[in-house]
Amino acid sequence: MYGAVIGDIIGSCYEWHNVRTEDFELFPRQARFTDDSVLTVAIADSILNMDLKSPRKCYAQHIKAYYSRYPHAGFGQMFINWAESDSLYVQRSYGNGASMRVSAIGWAFEDEETIRKHVRESCHYTHHNNEAIKCAQAVALAVFYARKGVDKNEIRRRLENEFKLSFVPIADLRDGYQFDARSSYSVPPAIEAFLETDDYESCIRRAISLGGDSDTIAAIAGGIAEAYYREIPDHIVNKGKLILDSGLKRVLNQFEEKYNV
Repeated sequence: MYGAVIGDIIGSCYEWHNVRTEDFELFPRQARFTDDSVLTVAIADSILNMDLKSPRKCYAQHIKAYYSRYPHAGFGQMFINWAESDSLYVQRSYGNGASMRVSAIGWAFEDEETIRKHVRESCHYTHHNNEAIKCAQAVALAVFYARKGVDKNEIRRRLENEFKLSFVPIADLRDGYQFDARSSYSVPPAIEAFLETDDYESCIRRAISLGGDSDTIAAIAGGIAEAYYREIPDHIVNKGKLILDSGLKRVLNQFEEKYNV
C-alpha cells in the first residue's frame, strides 16, 4: 500500500514541472502527499470497515469523509462539487481518479470477479463511466496478478485481452506526452512503466520521466510495483513516511497488517 502513496509523494513535485529524465531528486523539499494518497487510504479504510449490505455507499462515504479531512490535498473542482454536496449523486467522470486509488482492492480480495465488482462499486458515484471503470479494474487486477507472482508478459497479455489496453514503450511516448487525466491516456503508460523496469525505484523514475500527470502515473505504477517486488528500499519508504501524517499511516499500517502487504 505504501507503494502507491510514495509514488504519489515523489511525483507531487513534478506534476506541474515535468521532467523528461530518470535522473531527478526523489524527495525535494516541497514533496507532499496529494489527493491520490488521501483517496488510496480512503479505499483501504472502506475495506477495513466494509458495509457488505451497501459497498458502493461505504466507498462513497469514506471518500467524502477523507475529502473533508484533507480538502486542500489537490482535488479537482468536479470532485469537490460532489464531495461537498449533501447528497450522493452519480458523476460520470472518465478521469484517472478512479484508477489512482484502487490498489487496496487488488490486495484485499482473492478472486478476479470480486475485484472487478469492488472496483465497480468504488466507481459508482464518482466515475460511473465505462472507460474509468475499465482502467481502474485493470489497475486493481494488475496489483492482484503482481502479488500472485504472475509473469510480467502474462500480466500484459491478460490486460491487453480483457481491457483492450495498448502498451507503448515509455521511450516512444516521452517526447510528445502531455498532461491529460483521461483514464485511457494515463493508465496504460503507468502500467507500462512497471512492466519495463526491474525494481520499485526504477519503476517510479520511469513513470515520472514520462511527464504528464506525474503523481497519479507514479501512484498507479508504484502500487503495482510494490505488489510484484514485495519491497520498497528502506531509504525511500522511511522518507515517504516522514511526509505522511499519523492518521494516514495508521490506516495504511492496519491494512498492511491485515492483508499481509
